[in-house]
Amino acid sequence: METILDLAGVAWRKSSYSDGGDGNCVEVSDGVPGAVPVRDSKNPTGGVLLFPAEAWSSFIATVKVNQLS
Repeated sequence: METILDLAGVAWRKSSYSDGGDGNCVEVSDGVPGAVPVRDSKNPTGGVLLFPAEAWSSFIATVKVNQLS
């Protein structure tokens, strides 16, 4: 069974690491319990990637560690 998630009412925010000059921006939403939706800001009506919150937290932690190296 496939579940359809309605994201019409969620608030999106641009990543603070997105490239502001060339429009290479990723937007995320914190308003979905247990999941993190991610989309391309240039195409807000396009597809959305939905990551489990735990996987997203692990990804962000790894990115932060690798930035410091």
